[in-house]
Amino acid sequence: MSKPQKVLLSLIAFLAVVAVAAVVWYVARDNPDKASLEGALAGRTTTTAAGKTDGGSAPEGPSSDIDGTWTVETGASFDFDSADGTFAGFRVEEELVGIGATEAVGRTGDVSGTMTIDAGDVSDARFEVDLTTIRSDREKREDRIQDALETSRFPTATFETTEPIDLPDNAADGEEVSVNATGDLTIHGVTKSVEFPLDAKLADGTVAVAGSLDISFADYGVEVPSAPAVVSAEDHGLIELQLILVKG
Repeated sequence: MSKPQKVLLSLIAFLAVVAVAAVVWYVARDNPDKASLEGALAGRTTTTAAGKTDGGSAPEGPSSDIDGTWTVETGASFDFDSADGTFAGFRVEEELVGIGATEAVGRTGDVSGTMTIDAGDVSDARFEVDLTTIRSDREKREDRIQDALETSRFPTATFETTEPIDLPDNAADGEEVSVNATGDLTIHGVTKSVEFPLDAKLADGTVAVAGSLDISFADYGVEVPSAPAVVSAEDHGLIELQLILVKG
């Protein structure tokens, strides 16, 4: 075998190893966890009805009156990989060439908004998400996400309740509660009435909220991004919301 042939074979072998390593790396990477109260409350102390805590710093004590205005905490921590803190985003199933089924994830920590609790019920809530700062677990997806959402024209998404949310009596005692929030979801300039299932918990002077909703992107005029490496992608996916709110 001539020297040029050996060099060519060595180059082919090297490229094959790199390709295999890239595929293994791509497939082996774990997707960030879904939105959850555990993620929102990571590193915080849970206040219980007895005034005790699940660990951490000294408790502020249970709140017998959660009425008032609660605001998304400014500067609340957001960690893409560990799914800690406040964020909103999406998860979509897709099929990739040479890899198979995987899940596309995008999210941003730029979420603002308030909710008002009156007589133990959420009488008003509105949250806004800056879509221009969405990050993905795969950097190459990020430009396609921005194009699909047309964030230059529609930079924000919003959710606003249209009906009061009846909170269980134990919500003020630090117990985890599950509710359905009926409201208007606006994405890509299109507004649809939805029922958003949410979990919530009073913890160490804050309220944590988390939930997800399966939507069809076509309903909002959003075309699923395509790329040469993508065999197919679902036309629906989970919209995720994870919040930390403080009173006042």
